[in-house]
Amino acid sequence: MSGFFRFRNRMQLSDELKVSIGATVATALAEDVGDGDLTARLVDTDTVVGATIIARESLILAGQPWVDEVFAQLDNKVVVDWYIGDGQTAEADDVICKLVGPARALLTGERTALNFLQTLSSTATITASYVKAVEGTGARILDTRKTLPGLRLAQKYAVACGGGMNHRIGLFDAILIKENHIKSAGSIAAALQRARDLDAEVLIEVEVETHGELLEALTAGATRVLLDNFAIEELRRAVETNQSYGYVAAELEASGNITLESIRAIAETGVDYISTGALTKNVTAIDFSMLFSIDRL
Repeated sequence: MSGFFRFRNRMQLSDELKVSIGATVATALAEDVGDGDLTARLVDTDTVVGATIIARESLILAGQPWVDEVFAQLDNKVVVDWYIGDGQTAEADDVICKLVGPARALLTGERTALNFLQTLSSTATITASYVKAVEGTGARILDTRKTLPGLRLAQKYAVACGGGMNHRIGLFDAILIKENHIKSAGSIAAALQRARDLDAEVLIEVEVETHGELLEALTAGATRVLLDNFAIEELRRAVETNQSYGYVAAELEASGNITLESIRAIAETGVDYISTGALTKNVTAIDFSMLFSIDRL
């Protein structure tokens, strides 16, 4: 299990995430601003204004470092004062932050900053609803690789803000043995052994589709098993089998067609993890507004 992007607070970003934020923001600004914001030129260069970003609905906030980076790249004279932190709840009409700085920079960065905030807060808010749904069961909510292209690390961060946990970041930091890998290797046992020979330090997980395959994986010494599209009764049976098998039970992860309506029953079967792409692929933007003060400061 990668703990690389588990949320702590916004001051504890990894070096890799900081680099990603800078690059992602630069790309977003380039596609929006191009070689210059024509409309912002209507405002005098020395005009300084204040602005507030306001939530228009209930949410779990995520995206502060991206907003900060937008204005840092445009003009380092912009000051952003946050009233609500990443991972915290905001209600409709709450002021999220106040900004003061050159009007041109605030006008130019407005849409890009809000785009990051609305998308990442959506991911955090969706995640929080799934986490709440399994409260008290012991099951932990995991994300997947079903993220928006170019926003993998950003959405993984947002999932953590919402109380979820990060699965593998990509294909490079964990091994997930699936049906085609097993076929190519010849068996679950052979695939597991090759994985251990390749890198015994990373997470090695085996995906199974039947109870028989679960038994094969446990016999081969699997320590993490993904139960793909198991029905509720099948999940209960898998948990019972796992608990009675050998000296050390494997960790069990349920996945496949997980919904907010079904997740509680899945969690109550006793699985350790539930992974769902819904956290990051079903994004409905959270509504924010950025309001400017009329008078110069």
